[in-house]
Amino acid sequence: MAAFVLVGGPFTGDWVWDGPAGRLREAGQEVWPVTLDGDPGAGLGTHVTQLLELLDRIEEPQVVLVGHDYGIHPVLGAADRRPERISRVVYVAAGLPRDGDPALLLVRDETVRARLGHDQAPVPPPRGRAWEGWGSTDGLSAEALDRLDRLAVPQPAGTLTEPLRLTGAAHRLPATGVLCTADGPGIDMVETLVRSGPPQFKELAGPRVTFFELPTGHWPMLSRPDELAEVLLRAAAGEGHRIEATDAERPGDLKAFLLDPPEVPRERTGRIDLHLPRADGPRPAVLFVHGGPVDAARRPTPRDTPFYLGYGRYAASLGAVGVTLDHRLHALTDYAKAAEDIAEAVDRVRADPRVDPDRIALWFFSAGGLLAADWLAAPPPWLRCLALTCPVLAPPPGWETVDARFRPVAAVRGAGRLETVLTRAGLEHPSFAATVQQFLDASAECGAAVEIIDVPHGRHGFEALDRTEESRAAVERAMTAVLRLLVD
Repeated sequence: MAAFVLVGGPFTGDWVWDGPAGRLREAGQEVWPVTLDGDPGAGLGTHVTQLLELLDRIEEPQVVLVGHDYGIHPVLGAADRRPERISRVVYVAAGLPRDGDPALLLVRDETVRARLGHDQAPVPPPRGRAWEGWGSTDGLSAEALDRLDRLAVPQPAGTLTEPLRLTGAAHRLPATGVLCTADGPGIDMVETLVRSGPPQFKELAGPRVTFFELPTGHWPMLSRPDELAEVLLRAAAGEGHRIEATDAERPGDLKAFLLDPPEVPRERTGRIDLHLPRADGPRPAVLFVHGGPVDAARRPTPRDTPFYLGYGRYAASLGAVGVTLDHRLHALTDYAKAAEDIAEAVDRVRADPRVDPDRIALWFFSAGGLLAADWLAAPPPWLRCLALTCPVLAPPPGWETVDARFRPVAAVRGAGRLETVLTRAGLEHPSFAATVQQFLDASAECGAAVEIIDVPHGRHGFEALDRTEESRAAVERAMTAVLRLLVD
């Protein structure tokens, strides 16, 4: 038997847990749903203190602390100060806050983020369709939405702006992530981030952390109460999917490229490398833009991995200058920095006398696809084409902190005569595939030219993961299409 302490997200109280709490009690568990202090002057520290006082009253030695959305911040604050009382921390549709992070960083509603930068009045609860600004309402009945509207209360501003303070003790406790796949990434995406993302994701590999998926939106306690209760019971027992540490040490882009182009001269200047063809006169250039976020300390950096070396050499072997670069996409909030790096790289490449400045292609991969927005919105005349491989073309659920500027789905309306070569994997992450379909729908509406190359049995990163004839043919077709547009 365990004591479950259930802490909800913004605007909610203990009532939001009625469904799973009842199921847990039927299973013989002790349950403590929490209504956090809603006083306008309350801050995150207020809520942490409230949970500490509750923990000190609970006699059951095994306490499972469950945090939904904002609730994970006070949960971690309390767990960090009473780690000896906590058997497991459960994240339900929640982020991974670190020491010094305010909850505001993970608020999806842009207007709220902007307002709290200068206004500390309580945040009024959303109503009706406005709940979508805080998370997917997938699976919620009309009755559940009505209940949210009736019972929701204002959220004190300080709870969202006050930084979380942690010593590290909470992040050493056993943990479980409950991923709501209609609201954000699933386990497959977490595994990708563990392999190549920012360093905090590497902590998710190994025996300490388990994962469950629920096919629902942001409020599983309302949309799937019985299933969530079952997941909490299994989490308390230490069950769930684990990501092997050995997998975390093998990023896909460190595996051999599926083609074997010949080595060519490579010159490095600042953030860019030029892979030079054995040809005279100014040549067209293809600049390859990696995805991310990528750990700033990771070595090798993207341009030195077999993946991008392979693409750069392949372009050069066919007569174009292959350009690879390392840009500063180290977090979801870094897209503007990465865009600056790309613009600078383009200027350097076009100024090189070995490059024809009027024949440039930009090729974006994975989450780097969001960086295509600037070039789609106002393509310069020397940009002959864009290429997109396994791209993200709008922020998936949970990525709302990405600057609103980086939305290729919206930007494609400005593409005009610019042509795009899009390679998509049949086994793509569902949240990524949805953004590709949105882009294709928007392209069709505005008449933008898109050539589609399908890899039906390919996964995200198929060039490294799926060394098949289908994958090789897709890369060859994409490169041929890009070079044709550079020459025509």
